[in-house]
Amino acid sequence: MFRFAQPQYLYLLLIVPLMWAIYFYSVYRNRKNMAKYGNPQILQSLAPDVSKYKPGTKFFLQQLALIIMIFIIARPQMGAKIETVKKQGVEIIIALDVSNSMLARDIAPSRLDKAKQMLSKLIDQLDNDKVGLIVFAGDAYTQLPITSDFVSAKMFLSTISPDMVPTQGTAIGRAIALAMNSFTPDQSADKAIIVITDAENHEDDAVQMAKEAAQKGIMVDVIGIGSEQGAPIPIGGNDTNLRKDNQGNVVITKLNAQLGRDIAKAGDGIYISADNTGSALRALTAEVKKMKKSDIESKVYSEYDEQFQGLAWIVLLLLLLDIFILDRKNKLMKKVNFFS
Repeated sequence: MFRFAQPQYLYLLLIVPLMWAIYFYSVYRNRKNMAKYGNPQILQSLAPDVSKYKPGTKFFLQQLALIIMIFIIARPQMGAKIETVKKQGVEIIIALDVSNSMLARDIAPSRLDKAKQMLSKLIDQLDNDKVGLIVFAGDAYTQLPITSDFVSAKMFLSTISPDMVPTQGTAIGRAIALAMNSFTPDQSADKAIIVITDAENHEDDAVQMAKEAAQKGIMVDVIGIGSEQGAPIPIGGNDTNLRKDNQGNVVITKLNAQLGRDIAKAGDGIYISADNTGSALRALTAEVKKMKKSDIESKVYSEYDEQFQGLAWIVLLLLLLDIFILDRKNKLMKKVNFFS
């Protein structure tokens, strides 16, 4: 595939017709001025060594060199290809609880917003690792397959909301099961599942799924977000409009820290309690750095190959020709009779 990396410079070609117009006008003016002094043919005989055609030839070479130089500035490129790049890193799947209880504000600005802020900072500290994103409530869905594209990971993370999962609940076990199947087949890299949840109203055997993950060499870390004292759940971001049960009582959501500890223990991971400080992020970052890094293969598109070198040699040749072509006639060529 051929392209110009900076096609805006091709607009410089518009000056070429202008320069040709100026050249022809100057030739016309010179001939008109010469006619003031006498017959042009007689005047030409007074300067027999002045070439009639070489100035035009030199101008043509200069213009051709200018056109090619404009193409060089526009950076012609050709030959994109896929390269396999090996990187040292780990694989991490983040399972983020997006149930309505994550809207509670016992952790500022809310449990869900705090989790997103923490994960965004964690992604910033990853290097050559791979990360994937799963959201769950009453069911679990892959939001972002495992990738080394951290820009996309942060973009997807910023769009997460409880509306993404229509079924309410806290299906931590399903999220862990989906995460286990989301890693690459590579067995050399350390793998970890980071579950961020308030662990309230769980609907499946998350502890058993964490055990299965540990048996496959996948560590399960749990970040418990929220307070055990609990907080109401605002509706539509309005603190005065709170979620209520069927009896009209305000629903209070509480962190189930014990379940989080049990899941982390079964998954050979750690349990971290997130609060309004940055301690949870520091603890999580330290845990990730302990993981064994290994070669991770990642296919990326290489840059297009630059194609200016050949054009640059042509420009150099044209300029050298322009230097060696003189305005006078070549005395050696006078002795050659092409029609004898």
